[in-house]
Amino acid sequence: MAQPAQIEIDLSAAVVAASGDSPLILTVRSDDPAEAREPVLLPFGQFDPLHHRTIEIGLRAWVGELTNLTLGYVEQLYTFGDRGRHMRAGDSGPHVMSVGYLALTRLVGEGANRANPAGTRWMPWYEFFPWEDWRGGRPEILDATLLPLLRLWAGEPPAAGSPPRAFGRGERLALAFGGDDAPWDEEKSLERYELLYEAGMVEEARRDGREAALTRGSLPFAGRSMRYDHRRILATAIARLRSKLKYRPIIFELMPETFTLTELQTLVEAISGRHLHKQNFRRLVEGSALVEATGAASTRTGGRPAALYRFRRDIIKERPSPGLRLGGRS
Repeated sequence: MAQPAQIEIDLSAAVVAASGDSPLILTVRSDDPAEAREPVLLPFGQFDPLHHRTIEIGLRAWVGELTNLTLGYVEQLYTFGDRGRHMRAGDSGPHVMSVGYLALTRLVGEGANRANPAGTRWMPWYEFFPWEDWRGGRPEILDATLLPLLRLWAGEPPAAGSPPRAFGRGERLALAFGGDDAPWDEEKSLERYELLYEAGMVEEARRDGREAALTRGSLPFAGRSMRYDHRRILATAIARLRSKLKYRPIIFELMPETFTLTELQTLVEAISGRHLHKQNFRRLVEGSALVEATGAASTRTGGRPAALYRFRRDIIKERPSPGLRLGGRS
């Protein structure tokens, strides 16, 4: 009689914070000495149904134990179940189902959320996705490396046995990365990473044995890699957070209790990866009634004092979708 298939449920957390103009992601090092030089991981642990009444309770518990962090906003992203993206060569162990989460926390002064517990490190998320940061203009990596290689790949016939798709490679490339008829959409970070993976242009594809990656020769891979399918989970988290900025006041989960409008704009730009016109942004914030003046001023920049604001929590009761409805790219 055949043995029943074994399945394990892992919980992976994309824990996001911000420092100045940098969105940060919490990473951990493997505890296996043989993996000292391996790419970093997101915090992850196994769900224990005997001790955790819900999956979210389990996530908060082990993230707290691992990192000493107190999580604020937590949202389930997706269940990632591709066997080839969470295994080692020759692995015959249980099939791992990974439930990905987006979690937000604040870096506060020199307290527990500022300290780095042993084995953890805050890293800029654009280190993993350099093509997603448009604040200084169109990223050079797009035209210098990514798009020429992707166009070559799009012109090749799909490999034998590839699953049928509603759109061809060229159409998917235009939709994900923009083109003559399709603008760049910051919310499509996952679609872009998935195309790069399929085309064999990220290290994870080589590690997972994708033919497109194994035939690349000495060509460089795009962005810093992560273990397992953790960069895929992070790409999903970035897309979700960028989307939610527009219809939920989620940005304030990353802000201090009081802030200037410049500090708020800096963080919105950091998360969305786009530059925003200063006066247009201020009109947007004032018109949305998301913030209220405290009557105090900040001298943190060392220049002219700037008015301090705080999030106006009553907005949640007044409107069903109180977010920052960002317009076109400036």
